[in-house]
Amino acid sequence: MPRITVRRLLEHLGDDLELRVVAGEESLDQYIEEHRVQKTGLALTGFVENIHPGRIQVMGNNEIKFLDTLPHDKQHGTMELLATVYVPAIIISRDMEPSPAMVEVCSRRGIPLIISRQTSSPLIWGLNRFLEEELAPMTSVHGVLMDVSGVGVLLMGKSGVGKSECALDLLQRGHRLVADDVVVVHKIPPSIVWGSSDENILYHMEVRGLGIINIKDLFGITSVRSRKRIELVLELVEWDKNVEYDRLGLEDKTYNVLDVKLPYTKIPVSYGRNLASIVEVAARNFLLRLEGHNSAQGFNKQQLKAITMRAALDLSRFDKSTEVE
Repeated sequence: MPRITVRRLLEHLGDDLELRVVAGEESLDQYIEEHRVQKTGLALTGFVENIHPGRIQVMGNNEIKFLDTLPHDKQHGTMELLATVYVPAIIISRDMEPSPAMVEVCSRRGIPLIISRQTSSPLIWGLNRFLEEELAPMTSVHGVLMDVSGVGVLLMGKSGVGKSECALDLLQRGHRLVADDVVVVHKIPPSIVWGSSDENILYHMEVRGLGIINIKDLFGITSVRSRKRIELVLELVEWDKNVEYDRLGLEDKTYNVLDVKLPYTKIPVSYGRNLASIVEVAARNFLLRLEGHNSAQGFNKQQLKAITMRAALDLSRFDKSTEVE
């Protein structure tokens, strides 16, 4: 499962959320394992059963004021009880100062104690947003991810089928590369998947016969982007005359990525087919479907209507010819 250290969180959010460490500095490399933070709440009364191990605990105005009403030994016991659950860090909002008991227990038990100048709501929102991305379920797939007319298109297929060549044609048409060869996929709950490049091959592409090329250097900064939501999957396959390929587009197929079903189409590759044009049309057709316009279904309804009208007309002519006889 993905996880990050408290130190990494401070490096990314320290300035934005105005964070400063007041205790437990030696434990900043322990791991955050949950993508949601939690208000300590009733745990300060001794009810720690609902505390989720691995979650950052946030204390706001109410929690700090409640602790201040307790005598020192009671504060000490409350914090010791909280420390029995794995707490990667405690963050106090509103720039409120912790009591000596909190500082002492956090220092001794190795719990980073952090203070933020933000109020609880923006603090929790910022933490949750960052952690959801960092701790999102992740996988990697072999393919090329392109931004085609604003649609995240994942090109898949066997090695040598022409994915990179198709991507080059799309780049020359003004579309943008996200990742080549290895696409790192993150899932943002409940059903959004984002793709990005492996950092070691960022903005690079392998083209057989040319080798490794840098897309950003060749085409400029507007030809690349660091990540894109994946919305459409196109698989390039070698043309097989013995296979009957979809010619109407009435069947809605899906491809499963991290338990998210994405629209999927299989595109046969043969000599003379302009793959870049087909991918562009697929992206445009996807956008049309988002607006409620399904060309295949519309064509099918039109044909059924024409057949029905023709059948009715033929029946009418048959009835008239029967009356004359």
